[in-house]
Amino acid sequence: MTPNLPLVILVGVMVAAGVTLVLERSLTRILIGFVLIGNGVSVLYLVISGRAGTAPIVGLSDDPMSDPLPQAMVLTAIVITLGVTSFGLALAYRAWQLTGHDDVQDDVEDDAIRRRAEKDETSTTFDPGDAALPDEEGSDTPNRGATS
Repeated sequence: MTPNLPLVILVGVMVAAGVTLVLERSLTRILIGFVLIGNGVSVLYLVISGRAGTAPIVGLSDDPMSDPLPQAMVLTAIVITLGVTSFGLALAYRAWQLTGHDDVQDDVEDDAIRRRAEKDETSTTFDPGDAALPDEEGSDTPNRGATS
């Protein structure tokens, strides 16, 4: 079996463009990227399923039959992509209603944790004398080093 080269190139372009768009901050671009990745993977399923044959009905023809499994998987992927796309559109529309744009903002708490980790500081609620907490290296774990 030799794969169809233009379809393989199409899969690569669609997935690469989709990944590029998913890495953007705009929810609309992330959504378009997700749709491109989903459709690229669907085309990939059809490429790797092999040559098209006759309908998979026994006794219809003596020619080789198509495998219905990849087609069923593509139909399932299309439905799932449609559902996730509609959810993403609702999120983008709601973000646009609330903020006037659909850009994903940085999480303030994540930024504070990152800055604290760079300074090697601990949280004000952290108690280093609490024996119930495991240490970071895991040396106080009871099963450490045990062979089974």
